Formats: sequence, C-alpha cells, structure tokens
Amino acid sequence: MTEPSVARIGARYHELHYSAAPLAATADGVPGYDDRLPDPGREAEERLVRQLEDLMTELDAVDEASLEGEEWLGQQTLARLLRYERDARTHALAEVGVSASTFGAFPTVIGTVPTASVATPESAQAYLTRLADLGEYLDRVGARYVAAAGAGRHPTALGVQQAIDQLDGYLATPLSADPLLRPEPGTSVDAARWHEEAAALVGESVRPAVARLRETLATRLLQVGRGDGEVGASHIPGGADGYRAAVRAHTTTDLEPDAIHRLGLDLVARLREEFAERGARVLGTSDVPEVLRRLRDDPTLRFASAGEIVTTVDDALRRAERAVPDWFAAYGIAPCIVREMDATEAANSVLGYYTPPAADGSRPGAHVVNTYDPTSRPRFEYEALAFHESVPGHHLQIAVAQSMTGLPEFRRFAYFTAHGEGWGLYSERLSDEMGLYTDDLSRLGMVSFDAWRACRLVVDTGMHHHGWSRQRAIDYMRENTALSTGNITNEVDRYIAEPGQALGYMIGRIRIRELRDRSSTSPSFDIKQFHHEVLGHGTLPLDTLDAHLARVFPAG
Repeated sequence: MTEPSVARIGARYHELHYSAAPLAATADGVPGYDDRLPDPGREAEERLVRQLEDLMTELDAVDEASLEGEEWLGQQTLARLLRYERDARTHALAEVGVSASTFGAFPTVIGTVPTASVATPESAQAYLTRLADLGEYLDRVGARYVAAAGAGRHPTALGVQQAIDQLDGYLATPLSADPLLRPEPGTSVDAARWHEEAAALVGESVRPAVARLRETLATRLLQVGRGDGEVGASHIPGGADGYRAAVRAHTTTDLEPDAIHRLGLDLVARLREEFAERGARVLGTSDVPEVLRRLRDDPTLRFASAGEIVTTVDDALRRAERAVPDWFAAYGIAPCIVREMDATEAANSVLGYYTPPAADGSRPGAHVVNTYDPTSRPRFEYEALAFHESVPGHHLQIAVAQSMTGLPEFRRFAYFTAHGEGWGLYSERLSDEMGLYTDDLSRLGMVSFDAWRACRLVVDTGMHHHGWSRQRAIDYMRENTALSTGNITNEVDRYIAEPGQALGYMIGRIRIRELRDRSSTSPSFDIKQFHHEVLGHGTLPLDTLDAHLARVFPAG
C-alpha cells in the first residue's frame, strides 16, 4: 500500500477545491476552470464535506514527526485548509449572505467572470460555455436561498433589498454596456462572431435569469428577511457555531470572540491618542471628534474626479515599485495595473480590492479601485489603500507566491485571511517606513485605516456574537474612524454578509509585527530576509509562520 503523501493529498485538495469553486479559480488566476460554474446546491456541498473529511483522514496518517522544512510547512498548511473549508461548508453561512457587497453571489459573478482571458480560441470558447450555463447557475442560487429560508435561515431584509436594487441597476444597463461583454478577444479569435454569440447568451439567457433571481428575492425572501436589529449570525439556527468556526478560519487562531472584542476596544482607544497627536500637527487640533469631523466632512479634502483617484493610486503604486529593492529580495513577478471598478458593482462596494495575475501570464494583477461618486471620496485614504492592495501589499505577496514554482499548487494558491490580509495591513505602516506617503495628511489616512480595522474587531464580534444592531455598528465606526458614512455602511454590510472575515486583518497585522520585533533580536536578522520568509512560502497559518520564523531567526 502506498504511503500517504502530503504532496499527493494536496494536489487532490487543489483540484477538489477549485472544481467546487471555479469562480475562485478565475479570480485567483488558476487555469483550467474558466468554462465552469459552481454547483450551489446543498447536496453538492454535503458531498464536498465528505470528500474533504476523507482527505483529512488520509493526512492524519502522515507521520508529522518525519517531516521538515517545506514538507512540514505543507502539512501544516493543508491540515488547516481542509479543516477550515470543511467547517465553512458544513455551517453554510453563505446561504444566508444575500447581499450587494463584494461577497454577494451576483457581485462575485460580475466582478470575476469578465476577468477571464479570451485571448485564444480555446479560452474564448470557455468563456461562452460559462455564459451559457450562467442562467441555470443563478436559478440554482435563488433556489438555495429559498431552501435556506424554508429551514428558518433567513437573510437580512436590507441585504435582500440592496441585492434587488443592484440587479435592477444591472438590468437597466444597455446590453451593449453589459460588463459580461467587456472582454476583448485576442487576434486569433473571430472577434465579431464571438461578440455576437456572447451578446446573444447574455441577452437571451443571463439577463432573464437575473430577472428571475430578482423576482425570487422580491417575492420569496424580502418579506421574511431579518430586521436591522438581528443582522448577526447568532440570530439564525446554527449561526453561533458557524461564527466561531469562521473566526477560527479567518484568524487561524483559537481566540474567542469575547477576547477579540476586548482587543479591539483597547486598540481603538490607543489609536484615538494617535489621532490627537497627528491631528494637532496636520489640522491644528488634538480634539479627536473634531479631527474625525474635519477628515470626514471637509470638502477641500475630497477628490474632484474619478481620473484624479486613478492617478493618485497609480502614482502610489509606481513609487512603491521603485522602493521595493531596498526592502525585499529580487523577484520575477507579474506586473500590476490599476483598474476602475465597474459601475454595476461600485455603488454598494468597498473602496477597492485586488485581483491576482493569471498564472499563465495572460492577465496582470490589478488593483480594482472604486471611483463611484468621486467628490464624496477623501484624498487621504487612497495612498494607504494602494499600498495595501498592490505594492508592497497584496500584489507583491500573491505574485511572489505564484512565482514560487517549486511549491506545490495547493500552497501557491492557498489563502489564509490572517496572513494575507494581515500582510496587507502591515504594508500600510511599512510604507511609512519606506517613505512612500506624500504628506502628513495621507499618514492620517493610514491611522484612520488602522482605526477602521481595529473597529472591525469590535463591530464584527459585536453583531455576530453580542447581538449588536446594524445601526450600533455604524455608529461605533463613525465615532472612531474618519471613513465617510457611505463607506462605513458599505463596510458594515460587508461584515454582515461574510461573518468573521474582517477579523483577520488586524489579528494578522499584530502578529506579523510581533514576529518582526522578535526576529529583529536575532543576530541573523535582515529585513529583506524577514520579508522573504513571510512571503516566500505561500500563505501560512499564524502559528505555523511563528514556528518557521523562530527557526530562521533564532534568539541570540
């Protein structure tokens, strides 16, 4: 009988994971899945859980004591990936996450499907195949929502209404401007014929399915949706256990929600002191409410146009790229571009996000930036945002992981929120060390972003564990950050739709900074080497990263 192997089990997990989540494969730049869509049915999810548990049993048979180096890192990574995906699929909180936020089903389609390459005849046909199946997929998404509601697991009424409004906005868009028709085929593709076939599929299949989904939401779910006082996971059957599992997965720790809530309160209090100090220097006042009011309401601190936002973000990215050699090892990685978020998605979406490059080089990494209603958007936020989403943040992190061709695929494309988003948040402060911010006002934006992520620890646990209302969460963030009211409400609605995910940012940032401080006491410490060890092994659970760095940088 063949001995169990981490590499073999990992390869099977990689295929199983992306077969069940082909839209994630497209988003992550993993080739071979761009003609597929997920099966959103409960039976498919239960089948996947059984398959994951079979792989967990096989991995348990591997002798951990015999592993070292990259093999040990792989075993630790795979064990967590299997456990966390099994738990997420078991508790199925996504079936109540009806939302217009980034985590909603339809925004995922609009934000992901058009990013697939259509450069070759094969990839162009794959895109058409996916479009042909998209109508049935959306019908099954609606059926899953209805089935969940039938079991007493209701979405929030506000999330349903926002999703309806988003679908109405999409349906009001002329077919010629449909975001699903955005891709431009390569020169080897008959572009005119491809556009004709794609437009026919969208007009005759996809859009009617969107209308049916809209009708399902309006007639079957809106009237039974949970009110704004019951937005947390604890208000649905099985939600409390599902939330604890989500907290474990997104933080890769065993921290309890109560402990995270208290940590957030302490951090917010300390950041108010930094607001006072920096506010006195930049705005002439140390009164924190006045500092926050000025940052939020002063019209002179707003952008004038969408183009100005794009220029600010692109300039920040290029400055960071020039500074990278002083802080990081040399890597041959894919380029990064700045792209405006599609209007269909932007109104209820976050400030920006990152999409990785395709592993085959057919697509660069992209910082997707929200330019909707630009005169409402503060200038001081977008440098920190750029450093988080592009360089030295997510693009450097993910493109480096993709370039590590010696690692098995399940590690190159794996993602743990605490490591991944913790690095993004660490990058915001690192960028100040690197001299990348243009002025003290932008550094105040950095502090506001820190406060934003600290508030997440309070409001995410507040809503999902302590039963806070949506309004209480909004009020808390307004009292303690400089984010606009629109951004705050979008953020809170995102936390409602994806319980626990927002906790990984600050938990991860704190731990990475602690590990850097500890490693710096080692005689062998070098900042470039430290950053390489954090980035050069793919995403890792925090305790695994801790053990690895302790070996690389032993105490003196």
